This record gives sequence, structure tokens and C-alpha cells, in this order.
Amino acid sequence: MPLQNQRRENSKMNRWLCPPEGEADVVLDTDAYNEVDDQFAIAYLLQSVPKLRTKAIYAAPFWNERSSSPEDGMEKSYEEIYRLLKLMGRDEVPVFRGSTRYLPSETEAVISPAAEDLGTRAMHYSPEWPLYVVAIGAITNIASALLLYPQIKDRIVVVWLGGHALSYQDNYEFNLYQDIAAARIVFGCGVPLVQLPCQGVVGAFTLSREDLKNWFCGTKLGEYLSGNTLELMDQRGFGPYASKVIWDVTAVAWLLDREGHMMDSRLIPSPIPEYDHHWGFSSRRHLIRYVTMIHKNELMEDLVKKLNQPV
Repeated sequence: MPLQNQRRENSKMNRWLCPPEGEADVVLDTDAYNEVDDQFAIAYLLQSVPKLRTKAIYAAPFWNERSSSPEDGMEKSYEEIYRLLKLMGRDEVPVFRGSTRYLPSETEAVISPAAEDLGTRAMHYSPEWPLYVVAIGAITNIASALLLYPQIKDRIVVVWLGGHALSYQDNYEFNLYQDIAAARIVFGCGVPLVQLPCQGVVGAFTLSREDLKNWFCGTKLGEYLSGNTLELMDQRGFGPYASKVIWDVTAVAWLLDREGHMMDSRLIPSPIPEYDHHWGFSSRRHLIRYVTMIHKNELMEDLVKKLNQPV
């Protein structure tokens, strides 16, 4: 790309890759049953009105000890999303099933209600008024939507918690390694992208047993979230003084952090996830926003305040 055109594109990216000034429309893509932090993120998003307006939630596939296949993980996530919405009295938020499998290649989409909804929904937005897509699981649904509806690239901003820090020893991260082809599409296609790396950055955002008992008690929502987390910690053999990473809320927090109190970030040329679980680099790539540090105290204060508000 000629230097003048590259500067023009970078200027556009810089404008898009800042938290929204006013209110914003958001869709959330989540593997909600995979862990316990997705539920925190869903609740944090829904409790952040009127700044963030949740337009839809998509169930993402996952496959680990809590599911028998990517499709089973997606179905369990779909059910968990509904459970939380019912608990919060937010049944009006539409929920869509996502992909039943990962991308077979970088040119083949997996058609699903979630990918179709994102593609058609995003067509009602524009570069001046984008739809924010918060993704906290394997990014299959979003990559599929971009393959099916390439024109939405300039109508959405993707905020993804995935991959490890660029300086980390490898890039073998759960959300990323499940569907590297999908991640390569999202990092490579030029869609405005905010990345929150896991190990090396977001891993600093944790809750201890005492935090969970002291800060999330007295409401049905808080008891559900803390109870889920404490149960998982017991199942996984966490000691009495151990803390649990609550990664996923940070992706929602980026949209709320207009003043930069909750995290630091910078613009970098987009890296590319390689199939050998490392990053590939080129200074000629378009810019993305890369989060470099989480300010735990400031983010925790906002999270606790909002999750203890009446639902």
C-alpha cells in the first residue's frame, strides 16, 4: 500500500479504536458455560446501561472438560446465557445459537443463526456509528460473519479477549487455539480490532475467595456469580488463599474506559496468529489497538459497584 494511503487508513483506525464517546450498541459473543468469568462479563454488560445497549448475545462453541464437542459447548453456553438473563429479568435480549464446529479453512464460513444475525444486523450501522462486537470465546462466529458479509468490516468494531501477550513464551491460548483460522481472518482482514491478551496482561485481573464472599453477597445475582466461581475453584483444587482470574469482564470494560483509568493500550501493526502457536509480525499491516495493562483497582471498583446495583 502506498505510504499516503497507509497513513489515511491508520488515521481511520485510530478514530475507530477508541472507546465510544457516548452511548453505544453492543453484541456479545460468549462461550458462557466454558468458565465462570463469562457470566460476570454478561452481567457487567447488562448493568452498564445506558452507556452500553445490549442488542444481542451469541453462543460461541468450545470444547474442553465441560463439553463433549464444540457443538455441545455452544448449546450449553446458549442455555447458560438464558439462565443468567432470566435471573436478571432481561429475557427481552435476543440470544442466538452460534457455530457447531470451527472453521474448516480461512475461506469457508460456518453458517449459524449468530453469524447471520451479526451480518444482517451490522448492515444497519456505518463507519460513523459502528456496532461494537465484544467477543470472549473462540472467534468463529465473528469470522464467519465477516466471510459471509464482507461489507460489515467497516461497520463494526471487534473487541476480543484472545491470544497471549506478544512477549509471552507462546500463543497457545484457549480462545485462540480452538480456531486459529478464524483468528487469522479477524486479525488479517482489516476490521477495526481491539485485542486484550490473556497471559501477560489480562491475567492480572483476579478475585480471591474473600473478595467473592465480601463483595458479591446479598443479591441473587452476586450469589449466583460468586457461588459458581467458588464451586469451580473447589472442583479444580484451588487452595484457601488462591485467586481466580476473571478475564472476560475486561473486554466489556474497554468500552467503558473512555478516560483510560481502567487499562493502558497502544496502537500496533496487527500481528497474525500462526498455526505453530506463535505470533507473526509485519510493520506493513494495518493498526489494531493492543491492551498492555489492566488497572485492577479501578476496574474492580466499577465492576463491584455495577454488579451490586438492583437488576
